Amino acid sequence: MAKKGSTAVTFITWLSVGAMMVAVTAMFVIISVFSGLEDLNKDLISNLHADLTLKSSTGKTIKNLDQVKKVLNSNKEITSYSRVIEEKVYISFNGKGDIAYLRGVDSAYVNVNPINKEVFYGTYPSFKYSNEVLMENSLNNRLSVPVDSSNHYATVFMPKPGTGIISKEEDIYNKRDISVTGVFPGKDQLDSYVISPIELTEELLNLPKNSAYQIVIKLKNPENADSVKQNLLASLGKNIEIKTKEEENAAFWKMINTEKMFIYLIFALVIFITTFNLAGAIIILQLDKKEQAKSLISLGFPLSHLRMTYFYTGILIVISGVISGLIVGTALCYFQLYTEFFRANEALPFPVKIVGKNYIIVALTASIFGIAISWFFSKISKEYITKN
Repeated sequence: MAKKGSTAVTFITWLSVGAMMVAVTAMFVIISVFSGLEDLNKDLISNLHADLTLKSSTGKTIKNLDQVKKVLNSNKEITSYSRVIEEKVYISFNGKGDIAYLRGVDSAYVNVNPINKEVFYGTYPSFKYSNEVLMENSLNNRLSVPVDSSNHYATVFMPKPGTGIISKEEDIYNKRDISVTGVFPGKDQLDSYVISPIELTEELLNLPKNSAYQIVIKLKNPENADSVKQNLLASLGKNIEIKTKEEENAAFWKMINTEKMFIYLIFALVIFITTFNLAGAIIILQLDKKEQAKSLISLGFPLSHLRMTYFYTGILIVISGVISGLIVGTALCYFQLYTEFFRANEALPFPVKIVGKNYIIVALTASIFGIAISWFFSKISKEYITKN
């Protein structure tokens, strides 16, 4: 009977360690995947927003632009900035048409957003001519506009604002022929975008030269974005609105963080349920060693020391499960990093990032639940031991 009891204790103990290991491994891998997704999403939106984006709070066009530039030039935290005018347009070519976003930028734009490095076909516009543009890949595929061709031009239409009777075509929109010099990947964030010299958007919108809807800013240290923002607001006044990259994507990051929180809570619940295997191991140990415990109590062994024995047993199971789970989880993450075996689709492997805080989060979660369960079920009473 004693041998069978010891076998049962050994089995339930190793089962508890294994269950804890699996739960910790799963939680660590999933959190590491979400850390990788955060970096992937940052990369996807890197071409969409700058470190700081400056706009007018009273209208589309920034007023007193020369004064704004003077303040930006005097700030040592700013390495570069660029004027931007962006509007929705209609583009037509050879009987095909599509809605697109025309982003007019000046020549300094590549210092803020090096989108010129992502051109995979053709070249970035030289800015010698206002009608040379860079087109997003999926939009170019839909319109089939030849790249870097001197004989083929697409036409961009910009609706005119205003009221009154329309008597001729020119009253409806401004139009301009454009030449596509290169193509870049939109990565879903710049889908249907056209990058052009800012002079083209000024012409289509009938704006004066040196106009801007927004100014995008590159900082020496992006981590100082909040402090630089406050300094600029103090210098520029209330008519200017400035947003950091995180604020521009507030809804997007809120969604990502909410998903991450729900995943964490789900796996925390899984670990909590798993710890009841630990409770079973402690209870089985108490039943198996009841006679020995009775003898120890009769000889004067303190009950508190006996309780600590059961408690430490639970702690050892938790530590074994957590350490082995983190080791296995790390191995799986490195396996994915080097082999890219698991894929979201043919072109995209599941991203994984191993960071120190994930070890702390997972270890603390499992340890807190494990210690609590061990403490609760180690509180054996003296009457339970001494009664027949």
